[in-house]
Amino acid sequence: MDGASKTTTNRREWIIRTASTLGATGATSLLGLPGIASAQKPLTSGFIYVGARDDYGYNQSHADAAALVKKMPGLKVVEEENVPETVAVQKTMQAMVAQDGATLLFPTSFGYFDPHILALAAKNPNIRFAHCGGLWTEGKHPKNVGSFFGYIDECQYLNGVVAAYSTKSKKLGFIAAKPIPQVLRNINAFAMGARSVDPKITVTVIFTGDWSMPVKEAEATNSLADQGVDVFTMHVDGPKVIVETAAKRGKFVCGYHASQAKLAPAAYLTGAEWNWIVAYKQFIDAAQTGKPHPNFVRGGLKEGFVKPSPYGSSVGEAARKNADAVKAKMMAGGFDIFVGELKDNTGKVVIPKGTALKQTDPVLEGMNYLVEGVIGKV
Repeated sequence: MDGASKTTTNRREWIIRTASTLGATGATSLLGLPGIASAQKPLTSGFIYVGARDDYGYNQSHADAAALVKKMPGLKVVEEENVPETVAVQKTMQAMVAQDGATLLFPTSFGYFDPHILALAAKNPNIRFAHCGGLWTEGKHPKNVGSFFGYIDECQYLNGVVAAYSTKSKKLGFIAAKPIPQVLRNINAFAMGARSVDPKITVTVIFTGDWSMPVKEAEATNSLADQGVDVFTMHVDGPKVIVETAAKRGKFVCGYHASQAKLAPAAYLTGAEWNWIVAYKQFIDAAQTGKPHPNFVRGGLKEGFVKPSPYGSSVGEAARKNADAVKAKMMAGGFDIFVGELKDNTGKVVIPKGTALKQTDPVLEGMNYLVEGVIGKV
């Protein structure tokens, strides 16, 4: 083994060799640092991704924001991709702290939170953990753990508005991973945006069962295309397969997570994108200045946490005007997506007439239904 190979020992191999030391000395003594931030040395932050950084999706949206962090003064960034939601992420986090000196960690995947982040946070009170997914609860979870997320259902509503002007069959398709509340909010918002333009439009949803299932995603896209669906969107980690498959079938697409426009310029209408740097900066500023760790960070279009993709060449003037008008209301804080009387797809009233749910309403955090006009089961 040459010198370069010796100095580039894989982080996971390193932590396996030191696992016995962690057990013998205690994680706190090895991983804990005397302070969370120091003005005399750069703040080292670690970014962990469950998939590839260039997946045209969820992981890329975080990696793109991490690239902006690298340009900020007084910061050092370490990254690791393709880390599964298992004990492997604990080993990666431990190594980033002990080997790289990281004191602020951004474990970005939903499944990293419990038990992995919680297990390390309790042992390492001087390390700050900022998890993406909205799972932190006051009085239940450690103070050195923070949670951030964005109201991207606002952009999915706009996707639906634009999609409604492009469909000829009045059949839209939504390919999703799992029927958890955040995914259901996106499906429902997309359908409601489309049906605000034309109530006759339906949205057919297929759940693949997991965040990254490219074969099933391709099969679902083709199946829906065979059923007459002519505009697609999605909530999976990497939309690349869906976008490319839909384009090959001559269908339109509204993207998700990041822009997939260059994959299919003619088919891409618009998209719902994350702008994670806004949230990142809040955690970084607190760490650099010694302020308390933010525990619950949220925002939508108005706060800059999310943004729509630029319109594609196939989007007409009427669609642009309508979507822009709705976006302006959202930016001004004068537009609520979930307003009653709203029925689910079994005909049951789920939001009473005259009721408008704000983005922070606990009812939305536990959403477990599909709205009227959506074909599928939870």
